[in-house]
Amino acid sequence: MKTILAGLIIMAITAVSCVLAAETNQPLTIAEQGAFAVGGTVVANPGTFDYKTLASAGQTLHGDHASVFYQIPVDAKKFPIAFLHGAGQSSRTWQTTPDGREGFQNIFLRRGYSVYLIDQPRRGQAGLSSIPGSISAAPSDQLFYSFFRIGNWPDYYPGVQFPKDAASLEQYFRQSTPNTGPYDQDVVSDAVAALFEKIGPGVLVTHSQGGGPGWLAAIKSANVRAIVAYEPGSSFVFPKGELPPPMPSLTGTLEGFAVPLDDFMKLTRVPIVVYYGDNIPEQTDVPGQDNWRVRLLMARLWVEAINKRGGDAALVHLPSIGVYGNTHFPFSDLNSVEIADLMEKFLEEKGMK
Repeated sequence: MKTILAGLIIMAITAVSCVLAAETNQPLTIAEQGAFAVGGTVVANPGTFDYKTLASAGQTLHGDHASVFYQIPVDAKKFPIAFLHGAGQSSRTWQTTPDGREGFQNIFLRRGYSVYLIDQPRRGQAGLSSIPGSISAAPSDQLFYSFFRIGNWPDYYPGVQFPKDAASLEQYFRQSTPNTGPYDQDVVSDAVAALFEKIGPGVLVTHSQGGGPGWLAAIKSANVRAIVAYEPGSSFVFPKGELPPPMPSLTGTLEGFAVPLDDFMKLTRVPIVVYYGDNIPEQTDVPGQDNWRVRLLMARLWVEAINKRGGDAALVHLPSIGVYGNTHFPFSDLNSVEIADLMEKFLEEKGMK
C-alpha cells in the first residue's frame, strides 16, 4: 500500500512539474526588485580623518554584512523565502542551473513567492571582511566533484541527476567562489537574522554549510517561521549536555554543536524539513560518500531531538520516497522542479503560503 501511495504522489508531482515547465516560457511579472546590505560591523581607526593628507587616522571600514538581492512578484504570497547558500558558493547557487534551466529563484517567483537571495558575509558580493584572510589557488575541482556526489572522477554515478555535457560541468565548477575572510557562523547567522528583522516573517532555505547558521538565525529571530535545509553539513545544534557521540568518517570527525536549552527550544516552534539526496550508502570506502553518511546520521539524531521536545521536524532521504539520483545540489539537478514541488508541498502543509 505504501509503495502504491508513494507512486501516486510522485505521479502527481510529475504532472505539476510538466505544467510548470510550460509556464517557464511565459514572461515574469515583478512588482519590485532591488538589493541591499544587512547586518555587519564598522571598524574605526582612532583620530580624525584629514582629507588633505589622506592618512589612516579616523577612517572606517564597513564589513561583515550580507548582500541581498530581492524580487517581489505581483500579488505576492504572505511569506517570502530567503535563500542561503553553502560553502564555496554564493547566491548564484539559486539563480540558474549549470545547464541553463531556471533555478529556485525563478521557480518560486513564478509561484508567487517573494525571493531574497543572500550572499553571506565574507563571500561573493558581500566580500568586505573586517578580518583579513588568504585565498587559496590550489586546484580542487575533482575533490568537490566527489564530495558533491556527482560521481568518482571522471565517471558519473549511474542515474545521477546531473547533466553530462562538458559545458554544464564547466559552469558548475565556475560557480564556486572563495571566502575573503575567516568563516564565522555567528557573523553569518547575525546577518541572516538581521535580514528577517528587516523583511518580517518568512521561510529560510539553506544549503550545506548554510545549515548551521540557519539554525542559529532561527534562534536569533522569531521571524524565521519555517526552515527548509538541503543537505545541511555543519553545526547540528543540541542542548548542552545532550551532544551525541562524535562520528568518525573518512573525511574527519563530525560533532554536534551545543546551545543552551532555551535556545534549542526555539527550534521546536517552527516547522523544519531536511532533504538529502542519493549515493549516501551506510558503508563505503569512498571519502566523498562517507562525508555525507555521518551527516545524514547526525541529521536523524537532530530531528529526533527536536521532535522529542514537541517540535515539528522531518528528514526526507529522497531515495526513500522514490526520488533517485540527486547530488549534493538537488535544487539544481535535472529533476529540480520535482524537488521544488516537494518543498512547496511542505510549505502548503505548514501554512506558509
